Amino acid sequence: MELQVALAKVSKYAIRESGDTCEMIERPHGGLSFVLVDGQHTGRGAKQVSNLVARKAISLLAEGVRDGAAARAAHDYLYTQHDGKVSAELHIVSIDLVSETIVISRNSHCPALVGDANGLRVLDEPSSAIGVHRRMKPLIAELPLELHTSVIVFTDGVFDAGARDGQKFDVAAFVAAQLRDANIGAQSLADAILARAVELDRGRPRDDMSVLVVRVVPRVDGDAARRLSVRFPIE
Repeated sequence: MELQVALAKVSKYAIRESGDTCEMIERPHGGLSFVLVDGQHTGRGAKQVSNLVARKAISLLAEGVRDGAAARAAHDYLYTQHDGKVSAELHIVSIDLVSETIVISRNSHCPALVGDANGLRVLDEPSSAIGVHRRMKPLIAELPLELHTSVIVFTDGVFDAGARDGQKFDVAAFVAAQLRDANIGAQSLADAILARAVELDRGRPRDDMSVLVVRVVPRVDGDAARRLSVRFPIE
């Protein structure tokens, strides 16, 4: 098997800095964790919040702290730093090679999507953002690490795309259609979701948009090298 991971993101129209942050860390006992944070509002202030939360979660995951505990600690830290007046939405997606599972931790009103041999599932149980309420717990789903499993998480700029024009993005239906192509790559899928969200906002995103896609695909050769590629436009 081979793991493909891709991120696609844009900032709100006419705002230079995105309030979304995504970070990756290698887990100490094998595997990877990805943290996607949407800071309250947009722009520089939101970026500071999302960076703070992402750094806290990533540092704990790097030390071997379990995902749920890392999410709780990130919440406590944000709550303490801002006296419960600032919120953030948090997703953690981990590939744990010890348990051979994919772990999804949610503190967001945006669902997580899971595609596998049985079709597409929407993980949309109500979940609150971190940083505001004194007590908080993440919603956690654990899936077997199996071929053709896909996990898609995204921020509310994607989830609410088109809503103001009466054409709210049905992300689940769109992803289900895309996954009919069993050979679609993680980057192609992330790009397609983001492009559709921007299109529904008439080319001017009304909020920061981020999409994270994790896919487990067949390994096509014996190449054991791990690779990471980044495209970061600079004005």
